[in-house]
Amino acid sequence: MLTKSSKTHETYFAGSVFEVTGYFNSRYANLQQYFNLKEANQKLAEENTRLRNALTTNFVSPDTTVQSITDSLYTDTLGRKRKFIYLPAKVIGNSYTLQNNYLMLERGSDQGIKKGMAVVGPSGIVGVVVDASANISKVMSLLHRNSKVSAMLKKDKTTGSIEWDGADPSILILRNISKSAKVVKGDTVLTSAYSANFPSNLMIGRVASITEDPATNYYTLKIKTATNFFTLQAVDVIYNTRYNEQIELENRNQQQ
Repeated sequence: MLTKSSKTHETYFAGSVFEVTGYFNSRYANLQQYFNLKEANQKLAEENTRLRNALTTNFVSPDTTVQSITDSLYTDTLGRKRKFIYLPAKVIGNSYTLQNNYLMLERGSDQGIKKGMAVVGPSGIVGVVVDASANISKVMSLLHRNSKVSAMLKKDKTTGSIEWDGADPSILILRNISKSAKVVKGDTVLTSAYSANFPSNLMIGRVASITEDPATNYYTLKIKTATNFFTLQAVDVIYNTRYNEQIELENRNQQQ
């Protein structure tokens, strides 16, 4: 009655109503956006996997002096053979506070996962599959005292070995980098071509500090890991179609 009899009161009341309804609409929109994040992240992970599978670095050119018959699933239109296949997986378990940390993935042997396959996240490498059941696989994280990955400095290809000292989950250790390398803080560290598990040139991290060992000709570098192990939810498992062949040959040479 008061608002109908007075234009001043009507205007004030209408403004108050708009302010209240606007507040609740804003809160509802924020809540709806929060619940949509899971779907958005899933779509981004799927798109990331598709783009990784499309990379030309996953293929190698055939030897034209030899004729062979290959499965069309592993060749492209140029006749190049696919070497790496990316398989998406959901992280359902993850530790990072222990000396030896593992991840559990919701993808197992029934979905193509095998021991020895590499695992990479949205920002960088994660670890290596060490066991797999029908639908679940276990991954040795980079944050494991027994983890070792062949790595290199991006700018000059100087190679070394990535390890973890069990201290900081965000810091890895890069050993055996020659003092002849002109390494500086902030340099990018990638996987090298010497790994049977990982494709080369995958992101590992950036140089955080440099320590010179006076007793040797090598640096010890602390690497800020590109992967955030605290928030990891989706990964890609990498199938190297030539992994068994390479490992078998390496083991044969060691026995001789």
